[in-house]
This record gives sequence, C-alpha cells and structure tokens, in this order.
Amino acid sequence: MPKAKSSRLRNSSAGDRAFDAFNIIFMICLMIVTIYPFINMIAVSLNDANDAIRGGIYLWPRVWTLDNYKYIFGESDIYHATLISALRTIIGTIVSVFCTAMLAYTLSRQEFVLRKFVTMFFVFTMYFSGGLIPGYLLIRDLGLIGSFWVYIIPGVIGVFNMIVIRSFIEGLPEGILESARIDGAGEFTTFMRVVLPLTIPAMATVSLFVAVGQWNSWFDVFLYNSSNKELSTLQYELMKILQTSTTSATSSASDVYQSADNSGVAVTPTSIRATMTIIASVPILMVYPFLQKYFVQGMTIGGVKG
Repeated sequence: MPKAKSSRLRNSSAGDRAFDAFNIIFMICLMIVTIYPFINMIAVSLNDANDAIRGGIYLWPRVWTLDNYKYIFGESDIYHATLISALRTIIGTIVSVFCTAMLAYTLSRQEFVLRKFVTMFFVFTMYFSGGLIPGYLLIRDLGLIGSFWVYIIPGVIGVFNMIVIRSFIEGLPEGILESARIDGAGEFTTFMRVVLPLTIPAMATVSLFVAVGQWNSWFDVFLYNSSNKELSTLQYELMKILQTSTTSATSSASDVYQSADNSGVAVTPTSIRATMTIIASVPILMVYPFLQKYFVQGMTIGGVKG
C-alpha cells in the first residue's frame, strides 16, 4: 500500500502538486480569516477595559479580568431574559419546522391540484412585503401584542425553508410512500412515520436556520413587548446595555463607563460589545456539533441513492 501511494506521488505532475499546495494554503488562510475575529472578541472580552483602550490585543488578553462579564450578568433582568430567549428558540424552532415540513409535504404531492398556485402564492411573499406599519397593525388586530406568542406565530412558516424541505421530499423514492399507502396508512400517518424520519437531514439544516434567527431576534421585542419586562429577551437586554454604555460614556479620551450598580466595574462600549458577542454566540454554537452528522448525511444521501 505505501508503494502504491509513493508511485502515485511520483506520477503526479508538477501542476497537480502546485494546485494541491495552493488549495492547502488557501484553506489555511480562509480558516484564519474566519476564526480570528471570534478569537479576538474573546480576548477583548477577557481583557481589562482600561487596558483595552490602548489597543494591540489580538489573540490573547493582556490584562486578564472577568469584569466585563460581571457587568453583563450583574443586570437583574438578564437571567429571566435568557430563559425567554431559550423558550422562544426551542418552541419557535419546533413549531416552525414541523408546520413548514407539513406544508412542504403537501406541496410536494403531484395529486394536489392547487400545488402550483399555492407555491407561487408563498413565493410571492418572499419578494414583496406589506411593510412595517401594516405588519404591526395585523399583529395588533390578532391580539398578539404583549404576548409570548408574538415571537412564534408570525414566523411559523418560512418560505425558503419550505422550498428546501419540499425539494428534499421530492427526491425521496415514490415507492416508499406508495408502499405506506398500500399498507393502509393515511397522509398524516405517512408524513409522520415515513416522511419525517427520511427528511431529518433537511429538517436539521432548517432547524439551525430557524434557531439562529429566533435566538438573535430582538427587533420584534422592541416593537411588540418593549414595555413588558417579563417577555424581554437576552438579545434585547444586551442591546439596551450596549445603548446605555454608549450614550452614558464619558467624552474624555478614556471613554470608560462606570456603573455604581455593579460595584464600580469599569467598562467601555468596545469591551461590552465584545462580551455581548461572545455571550450571544456561544449558546448557538454549542448546538452545531449535535447537528453536524445530519449535515454529513444530507450531503451523502444523494450518492447512496445514485
């Protein structure tokens, strides 16, 4: 086996070796460009705010401190807001993916007479929106303002996600669905017991899209629940902290914001922004390893069907 490998290396042309070397160098550079901003944010968030003003922090904190995180988690509403964010992410993702998958299955059936019309109706909403004010009036008339469900119901159906799942379902062997019908399964039973297990790769991808959107969303909180602290989310609270630290910062060169409520902890808008980025990113990054195998499965399933 080693002889065969060495023979292939000798037979490869200089152009092939140069191309491989270029690919390796390019991917290393791409990895550095992708990872460096996140590492730099971690270093700034763990560095003393006064010292960070000097600059020169790249991959490693110069003066270690947890004051930035103490300042963020010292806010009384941050823990309840994190709970609301987690609930809207979990519930919103489950409801949205399930309803979107049901719609995708319906529109993938050739026997559904209005499938083209309904599909075009949904696609139309991707290009044209009613606008912010009509949307707010609709939410008000539905009685969703001031309720938790304003985070869930408006985003139940994602058109792009529906197209992704529908395309995946259309690629499934029709014989599997026909065999389920021959065994007496109805459409809902076929969807639950046959289609859903086979579309896990597509739904895992869509779930990640929906979960990231739900976790990062704060503008809907600002529009519909800004006066209700019980329904405030983590992203909205972090936005308020950043806005407060920015508008209240001193105008001197130090630009440091002191908060008496946090035992005199000194922070700057830059350090708060870096800390907020880490706090908001880490939870959603922890989800990816659990979905990675489904991404790989989705990439290889077409080759297995071949």
